[in-house]
Amino acid sequence: MAYENLGEGLLNYFPCQYQGSRLLFRGPRRKLTGEFVAYLGGTETYGKFIKSPYPALIEEEHGGDRAVNFGCVNAGLDVYANDPFIIDACRNARATVIQVLGAHNMTNKYYSVHPRRNDRFLRASQHLQTTYPEVDFTEFNFTRHLLMTLRRLSANRFRDVEAQLKATWLDRMKLLLNKIGGKTIVLWFANDMPLSKMGKETHLRDPLFVDENMIEEIRLLTSEVVFVTPSSVARARGTAGMIFSPMEQLAAEQMLGVFTHHEAARKVSTALERLR
Repeated sequence: MAYENLGEGLLNYFPCQYQGSRLLFRGPRRKLTGEFVAYLGGTETYGKFIKSPYPALIEEEHGGDRAVNFGCVNAGLDVYANDPFIIDACRNARATVIQVLGAHNMTNKYYSVHPRRNDRFLRASQHLQTTYPEVDFTEFNFTRHLLMTLRRLSANRFRDVEAQLKATWLDRMKLLLNKIGGKTIVLWFANDMPLSKMGKETHLRDPLFVDENMIEEIRLLTSEVVFVTPSSVARARGTAGMIFSPMEQLAAEQMLGVFTHHEAARKVSTALERLR
C-alpha cells in the first residue's frame, strides 16, 4: 500500500538505523545476537498507525523469539536485495519473515526507482519513452501514479510493462530468498487473497501486480507461505485501536487494522513454531 506523505502523526515509531545500513527502520533498535526473527516488509510490517504491529505481537503475546522489525515504509524488493547488512542480519536470524511486496517499486527495464524510497520514480528508460512517446515523464514522482496513468492511456501497450514488472519481481524475489537462505516464511499480508489472473478492476489491489502463479513459483524456495487477509470481524472493527490524527484518517482507513495484525501474529507465530 502506498502512502506518499506520512507526516509525523501521533504515534512515536522510534525510528532507528543499524550500523552498516542507510535504511530507516521502526525502533527501538534491537540486538542482533542470540536467537531472533527478522521481519522484512513494507508499510504494513513497519506498522503505520499501529502501536504493536504483528512482529511485536508475536514476541510479546505469543512468546516468540526477539523480533527485529526491518519493515520500511513504501519498501520494494530492491531495498532488501541490495542491502548487504540486511542479508547478513537475516542469515544470522533463526528465521526470516518476508512480506510480499508489490511489483511496481523496483528498478526494471522501463524505469528506475530511488534505492531506499522504492516508491519514488526517478527516470524513464529510453525503452519506456519510445513505448509512450506522448508522455512527459517529468510529471511523475511516484511509481503507482506513473503506472496507473500508463495503463489508462493504453491497455495494449501496458501489457508489456506489466509482464516486465512481473518478471522482475520473480527474479528479485528469487535472488533475495537465495541470498538469505536458511528458514524463511513468505507472508501474504493484504486485504484480499491473490488472484489467479489480473483483470481491469484488479490493478489497484495491493500488492500490485502479484498474482497466485507468482507466489506458487517461489514456493519451493521458501520454508512456508502464509496467507493473512482480514476476517469479517477484523473488517468490522475498521480503524479501532489505530493511532492517527484527523488529517491521517483517510490513509489509516486504507491500512490493515489492529485486529488484522493480531490475526497475522497468530498465523505467523504458528508457522515459526513449525520451523523450530
